Amino acid sequence: MFPLILLYVALTILRPQDYLPGMENVPVLPAVLALAFVAWLISNAKNFEAPQFVILPAFLLVLMASQVVNGWTGGAMDELARFGPVVAAFFVLASACHTQRRVTVAMGVFVACAAILALHGVEQARTGTGWTGIPLSEGGRIQYVGIFNDPNDLGLLFAATLPMAVFLGRRGAGAMRPVWLGAALLLLYGTYLTNSRGALLAVLLVAGCYLWYRKGIAIAGVLGVAGLAAMKLLSSRMSELDAGEESAAGRVDAWYSGLEMFRDHPALGVGAGNFTEYHELTAHNSFVLVLAETGFIGFVLWLAFVCYGFLMMLAIVRHERTPSGDAATEAAWATERQIGLTLLLSQCGLFAAAFFLSRSYMVVLYLIAALVAGHYLGARRRWPELRMFRLSDGGWRWVPAGAGGVFVLFVLVAVLLRTT
Repeated sequence: MFPLILLYVALTILRPQDYLPGMENVPVLPAVLALAFVAWLISNAKNFEAPQFVILPAFLLVLMASQVVNGWTGGAMDELARFGPVVAAFFVLASACHTQRRVTVAMGVFVACAAILALHGVEQARTGTGWTGIPLSEGGRIQYVGIFNDPNDLGLLFAATLPMAVFLGRRGAGAMRPVWLGAALLLLYGTYLTNSRGALLAVLLVAGCYLWYRKGIAIAGVLGVAGLAAMKLLSSRMSELDAGEESAAGRVDAWYSGLEMFRDHPALGVGAGNFTEYHELTAHNSFVLVLAETGFIGFVLWLAFVCYGFLMMLAIVRHERTPSGDAATEAAWATERQIGLTLLLSQCGLFAAAFFLSRSYMVVLYLIAALVAGHYLGARRRWPELRMFRLSDGGWRWVPAGAGGVFVLFVLVAVLLRTT
């Protein structure tokens, strides 16, 4: 099961089936995922203790129902075919990553694949075209194939995997340590080549969160301001970071339209994938997209799914154990916290970038979420004193939390509209 789901992760990111001759119509991804899912079904690794195992299938049902209530019954099956594999991949990867070694190996796969995409971008920047045959996008920004054909999507991947690369570089031994640290530098350079403002801000946020954890909020704030100033000098698009700039204004207008869709269809939204039926642009915000397309019900479920990942890693990072006096035990716990911090920072980068993109259903988001859930389930086996997260213990609180999230979005858009 574990090698198969790692192969699925690699194929999902590298996507040779999208550019190699003769592979266009070969169902490589579905076949590998099906084999991994069958292996999971017959394995003893199934563990449904994390609330995400309930929330994600429920969110799939909401996606299907959103099509039905908007008059397209056949759309329910389309959503099952589109998002069902994402749910299956989450279940398999989360169940497979139950040891520190497996989580570390999975991180290595994510980083190696992202670094290969960054190398493709370096070749694009140097020659104008990468080995996939894809040229630079308009404006000289790097891009890839398939789900990464937008420079912003590449930036999202780089921002999410950068903390993993740094962790592997710090933990690596011998010749592998400089390899992983080199990959981290390559991901940083790749982020620069995407010229994605969302990705650059996500990297800055990751660095700020790490400094906050290590040095405190004051130092993190000062260095964050300095970092933002440096990014404005390095990136032409960052220098135009203003709500009144044409691209930013278009995003704000899309967010406003999304909130209007929610106001007209509050329960289940306008239907998954139907945002552009009501507005010429996509939402350019994963939270607004979910709210507009799946309504308050879908938004609450998606928000809970996202937040549980953060809460789990925070539970590990903040947990204080009584020293046991055993060197091996203390070393294992130190590694546990380092992995937890790494995945926490990866989520910060991932969702900071996703805040400026419509990537609510992107498979990579759920694969990283699976890594988070799997790590926490494994950590609870090793350290039973860690908190158990259950929907039955205060799960109702996500309803007022969702209402608060909607209110924040309305206030944010109102403020931005006044400054546009």
